[in-house]
Amino acid sequence: MRRQITMLLLLTAAWASAQTPGQIVVTGAVPDEASKAALLTQVRALYGMDRVVDQVTISQVSLPPNWNGYVQKLISPNLKLISKGELKIDGTNVTVRGEVANEAQRQQIASDIATSLNPSFTVNNGLRVSAAEQNLLDETLARRIIEFDSGKATLTPSGQGILDEMAAALQKVKGKKVEVIGHTDNVGLRDSNLALSQARAEAVRTYLAGKGISQDMVMVSGQGPDRPVAENTTAEGRARNRRIEFRVMQ
Repeated sequence: MRRQITMLLLLTAAWASAQTPGQIVVTGAVPDEASKAALLTQVRALYGMDRVVDQVTISQVSLPPNWNGYVQKLISPNLKLISKGELKIDGTNVTVRGEVANEAQRQQIASDIATSLNPSFTVNNGLRVSAAEQNLLDETLARRIIEFDSGKATLTPSGQGILDEMAAALQKVKGKKVEVIGHTDNVGLRDSNLALSQARAEAVRTYLAGKGISQDMVMVSGQGPDRPVAENTTAEGRARNRRIEFRVMQ
């Protein structure tokens, strides 16, 4: 008898001593090379080729109907909101674990997963709201936008003022690294937006260093337009998407 398929996607690996922080480990068994290729292509498109570790094997397993199609829906941009997490797909049982920034994200991610599947799937929501340090940073930023000169990585005076407050909050985050993530709207070329978001994240790190925050504490990344929090069809939505995010790394 062919056993049912099991696939495990480790969304971050910082808590596993045998793995490197920031890696996305995909492990489990699928029945053929086509299923494996489709799975890895989706994960690499979401996280980047260099971050994905392939530990998927080909084995005597059975696929539920349209399993590949459902997996494509499950590996969505929402997964990038999860840290220290995993997505486990065992036949028609789906479990998602890890930390998110707030309760709204916890409920929204689980709801999006459930609505992307048919009723034969069972979804177990093991997400939890992140630790006190993350809440401190979120409350300090208070949904404000750290502004830059248009099309540049130069902080405006108002952006500097917010970062002065963030520096004070970061002084209270002891023994943790923090990722500064740059985001843009979708206007213009994606590659240009990725480069701009990276440059802006680096500008934030440089400014914080001038306020006494060690550069070794601050990691930076640029997500460009890939993780919008609002529609890009309005000026207000695009303004919300042009943002800097602070994420405590465990």
